[in-house]
Amino acid sequence: MIACETSAPVLLVHGDAIDIGDHVASGSADLAYLDPPFTVGMTFRARATEGAPSRESGEVAYHDRWDSLDAYLAWLEARLDRVREALSLQGTLWLHLDQRAVHEAKVACDRVFGRAGFLGEIIWVPGNGSKKRRGPGMSHQTILLYTRGKDFVWNTSDPALRAPFAPTSLSMHFTRTDEDGRFFRERTLGGKTYRYYADQGRAIGSVWSDCPAMVANTPLRKESTGYPTQKPLKLLDRIVRASSNPGSLVLDPFCGSGTTLHAAVALGRRAIGFDVGELAIATTRQRLADANIDVSFADGRRHG
Repeated sequence: MIACETSAPVLLVHGDAIDIGDHVASGSADLAYLDPPFTVGMTFRARATEGAPSRESGEVAYHDRWDSLDAYLAWLEARLDRVREALSLQGTLWLHLDQRAVHEAKVACDRVFGRAGFLGEIIWVPGNGSKKRRGPGMSHQTILLYTRGKDFVWNTSDPALRAPFAPTSLSMHFTRTDEDGRFFRERTLGGKTYRYYADQGRAIGSVWSDCPAMVANTPLRKESTGYPTQKPLKLLDRIVRASSNPGSLVLDPFCGSGTTLHAAVALGRRAIGFDVGELAIATTRQRLADANIDVSFADGRRHG
């Protein structure tokens, strides 16, 4: 089965990302967002039901335990290679990790995509603070960006990638108006003049602190599914807007609670998600059903 052959906007595959090629046509995805295990060294469980003694009584989501960092990296690199094959020439990989393995994972990405494919990194600040008692507290996560080709999608003018100019900048620099009454400033660089409009705002840069994790991880918010490590919808909304267009295919090889799939369809994209976990598949199916999103399902597990 190939993703583009299904009539539903989402194809959900209960299976390993190593088998992406069985379900996604080569060169068909414009965006791949990967939120794999972080090699934390623990078992993650769903939020315990009300009245349960602790979170440890919740259903197991996945085991994030590895014999060594080398074993983890070998596992990850094999799946990065499959993702690269699925990306179009204008496609972009977003690999979401933290300090435990992101530096070594970048080396793996360099091997798979080539160092020239490295586009940059996003620093995401979940806003949960740090519990570390000695040394610097790790209060951010890192998302590595790699491109398959030079003509990659990047929708820099999308409002989700813009922020208002500071009041001081507006009053000092945006003093001219065009025929429509819009305030702007012009700058000449390298002999070429560029016009910037006040109402378009500025590019948000690479440090994202306005997508708090708490909205996805507290039972007091409707967005929360109870799945551990769930990412906020605002974060994935921005990523989908940045690196895909309406009608594009968005790929999530470790779909977890289905945030990427939900964001993609809400923005007019098609999506395909993989996960080996029973809880992830059940959570995603329920979440998309609650959002009235049609889903095709495939059992991609290899039996026997």
